[in-house]
Amino acid sequence: MREWIKSGTPWIWLTAGAVALSVLMVIGVLALTAVRGLGHFWPKPVIETTFKGKDGREIRLIGEVREREEVSVKRLTEAGFTIAGEQVFVNRLLFKLGNRDVSGVDFRWFPQPLLSELTYPKDLITIERREWGNFYGHLKAIKENGSVVASDDAAWPELQKRFARADALFKRIYQIEKNDIGKVNHGIEQMRLEQRRAELSGKLSPELQADLAQRQRRLDERFATLQEELQALRTDIARDSLVAEIMDGKEVEVKLALVADAYRANAMGFFAKIGHYLSKLVEFMVDDPREANTEGGIFPAIFGTVLMVMMMSVIVTPLGVMAAVYMREYARQGPLIRMIRISVNNLAGVPSIVYGVFGLGFFVYFLGGNIDQLFFAEALPAPTFGSPGILWASLTLALLTLPVVIVSTEEGLSRVPRSVREGSLALGATKAETLWRTVLPMASPAMMTGLILAVARAAGEVAPLMLVGVVKLAPTLPLDGYFPFIHLERKFMHLGFHIYDVGFQSPNVEAARPLVYATALLLVIVILGLNLTAIRLRNRLREKFRGLESV
Repeated sequence: MREWIKSGTPWIWLTAGAVALSVLMVIGVLALTAVRGLGHFWPKPVIETTFKGKDGREIRLIGEVREREEVSVKRLTEAGFTIAGEQVFVNRLLFKLGNRDVSGVDFRWFPQPLLSELTYPKDLITIERREWGNFYGHLKAIKENGSVVASDDAAWPELQKRFARADALFKRIYQIEKNDIGKVNHGIEQMRLEQRRAELSGKLSPELQADLAQRQRRLDERFATLQEELQALRTDIARDSLVAEIMDGKEVEVKLALVADAYRANAMGFFAKIGHYLSKLVEFMVDDPREANTEGGIFPAIFGTVLMVMMMSVIVTPLGVMAAVYMREYARQGPLIRMIRISVNNLAGVPSIVYGVFGLGFFVYFLGGNIDQLFFAEALPAPTFGSPGILWASLTLALLTLPVVIVSTEEGLSRVPRSVREGSLALGATKAETLWRTVLPMASPAMMTGLILAVARAAGEVAPLMLVGVVKLAPTLPLDGYFPFIHLERKFMHLGFHIYDVGFQSPNVEAARPLVYATALLLVIVILGLNLTAIRLRNRLREKFRGLESV
């Protein structure tokens, strides 16, 4: 045994076991996140049952069962429930009752022994609303301008037809409000800034005033036309409504203008559920959020995360490479360079929130404020670059990840054989040519390694972004069709902050929990996608210069 221990075999097995355990833990976390997140989009059956309340009265329940857990009978007895039998533990179910605008409660726990048989009537409908969350009930009738046009069995086909019409009208209204009216508002704002700019420069001539007035009239006429069209569409979309019986027996009328989706989960076949699942998954990735970010999609957060990481990469890579090249290739090695290297290594351990405070003070208030004074005086006192935005967030994260790129690039430069440099110089190349054409290409895999580490860290950072640009909901993306097309001063949404906001700041925690898992999984996928792209590029560079490394 002693000889076996001295041979080092136990330590090899211990190391292999630790690696295997780590891999299993990572796979387990990803699997849990995937199951909890992706399972949210599957159409869940709607249950109808009765519950025996504390006063012995039977209460009808309609909703989805979201969770099951074991609870002690003693705890339920202390809460006022009467559980028959001698069980020590019983199950309780978390029901999503929906209809929050009627009952005021969205989720509620019920002890399973106090529930009657769980039934799944095929006529129960699930209505996803644009406000107030889900609605459950028995569809009774379809109304047009207050008059019933279909009822009972004929109501469901009529609802599908009229919902498609209402959804098309809603999309048209959304397009007018966001794009057409947004274009008019943008034109009005640009005219205001043009007039203010002329006033500050003393060039506000009568001709310019007349031209601005004429353009203002055209925009006002366009705005009035759009408002008339918008009012007609709103009147048209408010025409139809549905009537459904909820769990307390009341009949509630719901305007189709507020309906985002309607389906009967209990009547769906397997392939119908697959189609519904895929449509919800696509909606999650391409739509804007709604209901305080607990419903809808997260496309603005995906876009903001990817754009910020790409901008950060473009900023940090040349800065880190130039700093490493200077310290390794040009600077005289001595106490000063050693001190700089120690400082760079120490910067990697500075808490990220400190970088956020620095970015807010230097980039936003000092640099952005001076840019506003010099180039955007006509917009003051409203700040342009003097407020948090995606440019300052990218610069702050570039500073945060700069030490990683510097250290990786220096390591790559140190691994380039001295003979390669000497051979290039002997053939008549200058030091700059040797560096640019020989040394840097051979060190490029190490640079890519630093970039990969920088991307992995920057994509998941949240704390500094809360100070320098990220917001709960960004009404417009940093990229649009207005000159200069990329608006670096705008605030943006981020997947990491979205997880924090939905998970800890949501007014409806139970409804938001599945979206936390889904968004976390998507953030991991985005980071993996960015990293795999960089890894593939690094491997190509490594293969290209493998022969030179062996010289």
